[in-house]
Amino acid sequence: MNFFPPEIDAYAEAFTRAEGEVLAALNRETWAKVLTPRMLSGHLQGQVLRMFSMMMRPKSVLEIGTYTGYSAICLAEGLAEDGKLITIDINEELHDMVLRYLEMAGLTGRVSAIVGNALEVIPTLQGTFDLVFIDADKENYATYFDLVIDRTASGGFIIADNVLWSGKVLLADSELDRETIALKDFARKLKDDPRVETVLLPIRDGLLVARKV
Repeated sequence: MNFFPPEIDAYAEAFTRAEGEVLAALNRETWAKVLTPRMLSGHLQGQVLRMFSMMMRPKSVLEIGTYTGYSAICLAEGLAEDGKLITIDINEELHDMVLRYLEMAGLTGRVSAIVGNALEVIPTLQGTFDLVFIDADKENYATYFDLVIDRTASGGFIIADNVLWSGKVLLADSELDRETIALKDFARKLKDDPRVETVLLPIRDGLLVARKV
């Protein structure tokens, strides 16, 4: 997942805005108590997401894949004054932890954390989104995009995580698993879609940023 020497990563983080107490505590607890803690966005990526949100000042954000709530907190910090963020995750076991940290971050009234299957939840949501962050099951990335593209405001952004998949996207076709194939197909799909313009950032495990034209 880390494509740069550890020293470069450490240097980048040293000159990146600090996590803050709540995010640092969430980071520690996730690594201490939750399975697969590497799924956490982490300091550098979290601050990149926050920076995108701060630049946009979105009124409505949709996050597909909450995990323990780290990225939701980062994205919510850039919301417009009357902005709201909806985050969806199928894992009910982490829901109480998510709610606890949202409260600690003072975001209870601005973030709605929904437990459920995003494929079923998204069609029930109202309105459009200025920013969408996709970080859930990789095989459904293309489907999530199809569900949100017409609901994304013109000039809005869709950001997808893990598009480099620990470098496995560079393996020979005969070596690819289903998730890697899905991620490669997803990247090609967005590159060829005239409704969006894309840039793939090699930050952590890869962020694919698509702007709706």
